[in-house]
Amino acid sequence: IEPDHKSSVSDVLYNVIAGTETANFEFVLKSKHGDTFTVLLNATTRRDGKGNVTGVVGVGQDITALNQVLAESKRVADDLTRLIDTANAPIFGIDTCGNVTEWNTMASSLLGYSKEEAVGKHLVQRFITEEFKASVSEVLESALSGQETANFEFPMFTKFGERRDILLNATTRRGPNGEVTGVIGVGQDITQIREITKEQERVADDLSRLIESANAPIFGVDLNGMVTEWNQKAAEISAYSKQEAVGRNLVQNFIQPDYRNSVSVVLKNALEGNETANFEFVLKSKHGAAFTVLLNATARRDGKGNVTGVVGVGQDITELNQVLAASKRVADDLTRLIDTANAPIFGIDTAGKVTEWNAKASSLLGYSKDEAMGQNLVQRFITEEFKSSVDEVLARALIGEETANFELPMFTKFGERREILLNATTRRGPNDEVTGVIGVGQDITQIREITKEQERVADDLSRLIESANAPIFG
Repeated sequence: IEPDHKSSVSDVLYNVIAGTETANFEFVLKSKHGDTFTVLLNATTRRDGKGNVTGVVGVGQDITALNQVLAESKRVADDLTRLIDTANAPIFGIDTCGNVTEWNTMASSLLGYSKEEAVGKHLVQRFITEEFKASVSEVLESALSGQETANFEFPMFTKFGERRDILLNATTRRGPNGEVTGVIGVGQDITQIREITKEQERVADDLSRLIESANAPIFGVDLNGMVTEWNQKAAEISAYSKQEAVGRNLVQNFIQPDYRNSVSVVLKNALEGNETANFEFVLKSKHGAAFTVLLNATARRDGKGNVTGVVGVGQDITELNQVLAASKRVADDLTRLIDTANAPIFGIDTAGKVTEWNAKASSLLGYSKDEAMGQNLVQRFITEEFKSSVDEVLARALIGEETANFELPMFTKFGERREILLNATTRRGPNDEVTGVIGVGQDITQIREITKEQERVADDLSRLIESANAPIFG
């Protein structure tokens, strides 16, 4: 037992010996080779024929991998929430009834409605003009049926009556079982672009949900494959009580037909002394439900060393497999959303090396993803004048201090200068450790050029008024 857990494990064992059994106690077990494993333990008093306590039997479940999956999923969810809320793009979500469920800071800033004012309201009826209600409804209904829409343009009016032209990507939002739960919309305010520039940042993210796993089912069979042991967890997941299970053939009564031959082979091998670890099969419940179980099968022997049967310790990994599938789906969604975003997005590791470089970054700067990956972002892509300030922004993000709307120039592969407005967000690992920075940018080159031209015209006008021979007043 790891030093930090020795005292608590000792207390559990002493309590069990005193007659107080313990369920679902978590501790860290150290292997012979120094590896650590997190174990969920049920500790039960062992007694002799006269009822005297002779020791403790503990049944554990290795939850190391599950804890890692849960931590990684939490990190992804935290990243997603932070990215959605700090994105320069307006992002909203609706449920299957069309009511607002997501409304990020940029949406509030752009339209003047706070999150509290928007959430729960019908998006189309409350925020879309009459002229576009039908077309926006059609886009959202298509997304709710799995048909996603990119670059759909429509107007929205702010709380104060100002028109904003929005370029929308509508993406289907799904639950852990793949069912449609709503739509996430990532918009781009192209009002100013229509007037003075070409595009604005778009970032899209989704959220993921996780579930926890159960304890380990344990069963035993004799030489003929008849059930001799059937613990509480086996009864819980199968819905067969111990009385219903004991004395029945395990394979024929409780194993799905597709797995009967392979489970029979595993049990036969264990009866011959060839034990099996991490064998996966499907257990059939009393009500027809199927549970995926990861099994360790060990020979049971009598006092003379003769094999008397097999004891199997399983882990119900049904929910874990669902979590892994959901996590993979989320990761796939994130990768697709980042790569197809209208905004340039890049990521770096703690050494400042590029780890993310989306299609828009390649299009804007002329460097392919292959050319950018692994390069030092500041040394390779930032001008000498701004290296120090960009280094400072990234260094702060690497200690958890995020930065919004930081302006810097970047030069393309062909020497053209691009003005970038950057949001730098901390990226974290499954144990909340900082693993790098993700930057979401907006190309404001044309905005800057037009602003400078406007300033020049204003200066010329001021000088003309001041030096005119005619009296001028205003």
